[in-house]
Amino acid sequence: MRTRLQAFRYAFAGLGYMLRTQPNARIHAAATAAVAALGLWLRLDAPSWALLAVAVTLVWAAEACNTALEAAVDLASPRHHPAAKTAKDTAAAGVLLAASGAVAIGLFVLGPPLWERLTAFLH
Repeated sequence: MRTRLQAFRYAFAGLGYMLRTQPNARIHAAATAAVAALGLWLRLDAPSWALLAVAVTLVWAAEACNTALEAAVDLASPRHHPAAKTAKDTAAAGVLLAASGAVAIGLFVLGPPLWERLTAFLH
């Protein structure tokens, strides 16, 4: 049981490291909070929450993998190397793809009820 608890401590330490050192992780945190607040305000149904949860989780997982890969590459190749740049750029592309997909899901899930609320408010 103690080793399981320690594993959670390590995972939370990694999350804390990401939030302290990675500006994009703080952007993801703000976006996550905004999506959650908007979803609550729009009173989304369970399937909509599930889609948003998957999208948000994929972005966070991609950011964690990117951060880990960058640290490992920096350790393995402290000097500039074209292969190190390729590894970092490709990991960053993974985050970009996940974030782009999350934006698309967010627009599909949040867009229609938000549009309905806004047009009802304006009329």
